[in-house]
Amino acid sequence: MSKVVPKNEEYLFEGKVAIVQTDLSGNITFANRKFCEVSGYTLGELLGSNINITKHPDTHESIFEKMWNTLKSGQVYNGMLKNLRKDGLYYWIDIEIAPIFNKQDQMTGYISVSKPSPRKNIQENEKLQQNSDNR
Repeated sequence: MSKVVPKNEEYLFEGKVAIVQTDLSGNITFANRKFCEVSGYTLGELLGSNINITKHPDTHESIFEKMWNTLKSGQVYNGMLKNLRKDGLYYWIDIEIAPIFNKQDQMTGYISVSKPSPRKNIQENEKLQQNSDNR
């Protein structure tokens, strides 16, 4: 897939939850219709692709580092992310990601459930991001 060029325009994520499942490396193994709609990709484009295709360049690397450290330790991660759609628009999500374990208690992947972020939280997050960018 070609690299998506971010646009400074927001896609408003509304309605039901978006669900995506990945293997341990972050390769997508399942996505519900809402995730396809919000990300702008078809299911065929998503399956086998790395979840990083939705990673917006404005999101600080420290957030992803914290997220992966939490998940790799077997814990659930909760946070707010600015994501990137296939068409370059961005969208904000409140996300919960949980490790998936098999019957032998081995971690086999991750599942995330996302919902739209409240406007108040988005505005606060954008201010924080601008302040850290200006340092």
